Amino acid sequence: MSWTEGNNAVRMALFDGTSWTEARTIHQSETLFVNWADFPSVVGLSDGTLAAHWLELNGPDSYQYDVKIAFSFDEGRNWTAPLIPHDDRSQREHGFVSLVPDDSGGLTALWLDGRAYDIQATDDSYENAMQVRARHIAPDGSMGPESLLDPRACTCCQTSAVRNEAGSIIAVYRDRTVEEIRDISVVRLVEEEWTDPETIYADGWEISGCPVNGPAIDALGTNAVVVWFTGANGEAKARIAFSRDGGASFEDPLQLDLGTPAGRVDVLQMGDGKALALWLEYANGGEAIVMCQVSPESGCTSPQALRINRGRESVGFPRMTRSAAGVLVAWTGTAAGDLAGTTVLGVEIAIRPVAR
Repeated sequence: MSWTEGNNAVRMALFDGTSWTEARTIHQSETLFVNWADFPSVVGLSDGTLAAHWLELNGPDSYQYDVKIAFSFDEGRNWTAPLIPHDDRSQREHGFVSLVPDDSGGLTALWLDGRAYDIQATDDSYENAMQVRARHIAPDGSMGPESLLDPRACTCCQTSAVRNEAGSIIAVYRDRTVEEIRDISVVRLVEEEWTDPETIYADGWEISGCPVNGPAIDALGTNAVVVWFTGANGEAKARIAFSRDGGASFEDPLQLDLGTPAGRVDVLQMGDGKALALWLEYANGGEAIVMCQVSPESGCTSPQALRINRGRESVGFPRMTRSAAGVLVAWTGTAAGDLAGTTVLGVEIAIRPVAR
């Protein structure tokens, strides 16, 4: 698990199914870009190497920053000098990264790229937009060519990507048409070629600004599942759609929410074809972290609130992952969480065993 501590440090800890290691520093800098919605991550590669990403300011203004990626061969105690996955070195935004490990010890990085986007521009042409780009990074740190996946995407919604059983990458993100329709699109890396973007479902959400509310995807076996938030037609909804062919196509979506969703979704594909979905719901004067096991046939039948936050600070963007203990869920808290005796500011952990 990784988190931002203060305004200048990216830290992590490892969980072995019973206890957490001490907190370890990945990177510390006074030029770290810290943002509540665009946060660092750590992934484990196939050979046991860890890869981490964070964002570093590259100019005097708030939204001028690069993506940095580093590797650790000793469980996070030491890290390599960081590399920048994008060729562009302009003082623009580069962020909302997804890291996808492969079977050879490398990874593919996917990010939103602002090289063509000028937030000060008076015209709003098709070309003046955030792009979705990706690049493969080999185990030795060498990089393949950049790929432009979409020349026009929503400005600041999280991306999400996963590798399926066939070895293809499925990536989802919030798109942006000339008419300002900001629905969820999917692209896939199949036999080393990226497909053209396709809309998961035509919600038709027209909005002249970024909702800062990206989708999430997961895959297991030949199944895949995606969840997202939409405000189309003035109605807030959290939706889920299943794929039974490795992400090549998705069924019509099912509604998840209880009537007042805030979005900020996450999802895990389970081995029985069901999915475990998570989202935020406004409830009882606060934010509720809601989890539900979802069936492609019957949808969400028994949603449960993991926590209701009535504090002044938001729980942020909760995240979950599988572990030997079941499923781990992490979110931002107003009080310190205690990980095996190590206090980590603003992080809480909940463990809920879920059958796979």
